[in-house]
Amino acid sequence: MRVLAIDTALANCAAAVLDDNPGAVRLTERGEEIGRGHAEMLMSIISEVMAESSTAFNELDRIVVTTGPGSFTGLRVGLSVARGFGLVLQKPVVGVTTLAAIALAHSGPDHDGPLLVALDGKGDEVYCQRFSVEGQPIDDAGVQTIGELARTLPDGIRLAGSAAERIAVACGFDMDCVRSSCGYPAIGDVARLGVITDPKSAAPVPLYLRAPDATPGKSGRIMRQ
Repeated sequence: MRVLAIDTALANCAAAVLDDNPGAVRLTERGEEIGRGHAEMLMSIISEVMAESSTAFNELDRIVVTTGPGSFTGLRVGLSVARGFGLVLQKPVVGVTTLAAIALAHSGPDHDGPLLVALDGKGDEVYCQRFSVEGQPIDDAGVQTIGELARTLPDGIRLAGSAAERIAVACGFDMDCVRSSCGYPAIGDVARLGVITDPKSAAPVPLYLRAPDATPGKSGRIMRQ
């Protein structure tokens, strides 16, 4: 299977082509941590990985895109591009969460114990989800405060994501429990997750865990809360 993976959900702007032919798995990837400006960079990054991998768009089997948690603007960029490719190419578009893609990097027989993936939110809030050692979700993704996690997380849990170190300190855990403090998934893990995910159960729709800060004003203008 050959997939095009796209990630614009968080600070990274990245794309990859993964050909998982058992005889010669090949991953071509490009990405840059930019914070903002995904719309201006994404198409050039996609063009680069398609050219370097010598892949024509009609040779793709599916499109994979991150669905969040992430920034509202960034998510819209990636999802719009992925859906557009899927429509034009008549290929399935698979949505995977940033939390699950980060968990994939820390799952498998070389790891032990459950994993909490947690990304920084507003103030003391984090976007988080627990995963089994096999990378399967244990609970639903949600928003919790670090204080709440400090009261409820069990000993022995592993941590990953941009909020991992703050949580370890709040819980009094040894820093050995922190597997990664990166604030976004590796694009290769996004691609690999997209290959093993059933398109029928993974629609490319945004995962919003909290309401937007911008709300319509009385005259139709946008007001910040």
